[in-house]
Amino acid sequence: MALTSMTGFARRDGSAEGHRFAWEIRSVNGRGLDLRFRVPPGFDAVEMKARARAGERLGRGSVTANLTLSRETAEQGFHVNHQLLDLLVETARRYAETPGLQPASIDGLLAVKGVVEAVDAVADETRQKALETALAKAFDAVLEDFVAARRAEGAALSRILAAQVDEIERLVDAAEALPARTPEAIRARLEEQLALLLVREDLDVVRLHQEAALIATKADVKEELDRLKAHIAQARELMATEVAVGRRLDFLAQEFNRESNTLCSKSNDTELTRIGLSLKAVVDQFKEQVQNVE
Repeated sequence: MALTSMTGFARRDGSAEGHRFAWEIRSVNGRGLDLRFRVPPGFDAVEMKARARAGERLGRGSVTANLTLSRETAEQGFHVNHQLLDLLVETARRYAETPGLQPASIDGLLAVKGVVEAVDAVADETRQKALETALAKAFDAVLEDFVAARRAEGAALSRILAAQVDEIERLVDAAEALPARTPEAIRARLEEQLALLLVREDLDVVRLHQEAALIATKADVKEELDRLKAHIAQARELMATEVAVGRRLDFLAQEFNRESNTLCSKSNDTELTRIGLSLKAVVDQFKEQVQNVE
């Protein structure tokens, strides 16, 4: 079996160019592929590359990728607000001759709040490019982990679906083997129902033919059983392929459901009805699990 689940999770931590970072990818079921990225400001180029890579590797699911980034060391510099300092110097010069005031010193002016501010050292363009390259490479790695996680979950899902298809086949075989399905039993049932029609005086010839045709149509469920067998074979074929088959399996689940409903509605045998109801229950379980397949 080679199915892939639409749900999964992966995380990678690392460091580069004085930064610590972590990539996380998680996904849940979705009708198509919905990619959502959260990256720090200034790393749009990293997001574009990561989004393209994810689009190449993933087929379906609502996927969220999150990048967190922080400095490993507090590389700091300083910034002088020259406009404010010039204003303070001019003011000090204006009041330099005022009696009782001590002359202003440069160190005193620099100590005024807002004149000198500590700031993180700005990385140069080369270091920024190196960081972006490291982040993109780390995303490729976490994406591989994420794909592997979805495949592992898909393997478990394959076993569940295979068991459900086996149960559907067992119930179809049981329906085919019922004594009520023999030609003699079907003929006897037809004769009995037609005899009941013939004693009704309110039926004209046209209505009688219509009722007889309806009884004949409902007398056997061979077509439904044959179609169910074909669906079983197709389900096993799909589950063995290497491509995304979630949508096709979902459509097949609807076909299973349609045939099992028809089987129950046409049944005029207690045991066949019991098998039909059991079949509907298994088909519902199959349909629910198929919603997780990529």
